[in-house]
Amino acid sequence: MEQLYSNLDDVYDEIVEIRRYLHQHPELSFEEENTAAYIADYHTNLGHKVRTNVGGNGVLAYLKGDKPGPTVALRADFDALPIQEQTDVPFISVNEGVMHACGHDGHTATLLGLAKVLNGLKSEIEGTVVFLHQHAEELPPGGAISMIEDGCLDGVDVIFGTHLQAQMPLGEIGYRTGALQAAPDRFDIKIQGQGGHGAYPHDTKDSIVIGGQLINNLQQIVSRRIDPLDLAVVSVCNFEAKNPYNVIADTAELTGTVRTFKEETRNFIENEIERVVQGTCQVSGADYEYTYTRGYPTLVNHKAETEFVAEIARNVPGIESVNETPQIMGGEDFSYYLQHVKGTFFFTGAKISEQEITYPHHHPKFNINERALLYAAKVLGKAALQYMKEHAHQRIKNVSQ
Repeated sequence: MEQLYSNLDDVYDEIVEIRRYLHQHPELSFEEENTAAYIADYHTNLGHKVRTNVGGNGVLAYLKGDKPGPTVALRADFDALPIQEQTDVPFISVNEGVMHACGHDGHTATLLGLAKVLNGLKSEIEGTVVFLHQHAEELPPGGAISMIEDGCLDGVDVIFGTHLQAQMPLGEIGYRTGALQAAPDRFDIKIQGQGGHGAYPHDTKDSIVIGGQLINNLQQIVSRRIDPLDLAVVSVCNFEAKNPYNVIADTAELTGTVRTFKEETRNFIENEIERVVQGTCQVSGADYEYTYTRGYPTLVNHKAETEFVAEIARNVPGIESVNETPQIMGGEDFSYYLQHVKGTFFFTGAKISEQEITYPHHHPKFNINERALLYAAKVLGKAALQYMKEHAHQRIKNVSQ
């Protein structure tokens, strides 16, 4: 592994350069054509077999080692967000209203740099590495499910992935066996009241008042209808009823998100929201429209693969701590891969320690410690090589028996 680490150190500057280029040229989910072309060209220049337009804008690259063994997939996402960047970095986004505010530029740069190094170690690789570059992680239905349908996991024995965490200390790896990230769903509610003059509210069915009551009622689903030991979130994130100052709103629209870990809780909340909406509107004589859109499933890591990565990460240069991380309510469509093959998804600390304020993911001032890209590459690279070595030898043992 020392050669892997040394070679990654040598290409670190290039990894940073790639990350900064991608950061400067972000593209939204399902619109990442230039980014996909950049990724494909990079792998082509390395001599890898490349598939483009996989399930949309996805890119697959294959590195077949000189020795037989299992197939390991390493995944990185590459879409950006509809956010106007407010950082002062010299590589600030040149695309108006679009920003890499979640670290996907870093994920992609990490995997490309690792691909270059592993290519140079081809004679030692016991199996095949699939570099799985996924589009559209940020926007349901996401890119994972369509890439799977297009064969991205064909022949794959195991998959590993990581997410850079800006609020986790640099040098820390966070892992968790079982459910790690919640299922993220969306709901849309339209309240149809009866508008009128602001001076005569008794002649109206005020959709704003009804909407306000509805928001309060919805909060009681989790606080009073769900077991406190069962993690769940119901959040109203948008409430719109635009009107002149003296006109009571005819309609109001609410949009929000539900986060759950258990499928039965997910089903219950979907039905309970409509029951609450129906009851609230019925009291006021208003009508409603309700739509519930399911996002990604809960991300559930496999036990053996998670413990494997946690163990090998402890001896990777630069990694100072490997800790079991709490469950988080954020969603991630890596969950689809784990429904089809064994694997694990872990977090790599990327906090900028000298920064006075650490801005969260999806914030216009979000940024990461670029040193984390090197640490992520080393853990992913070691995981791939060590897994292939152990399982290639196991296959030989089984055949000899």
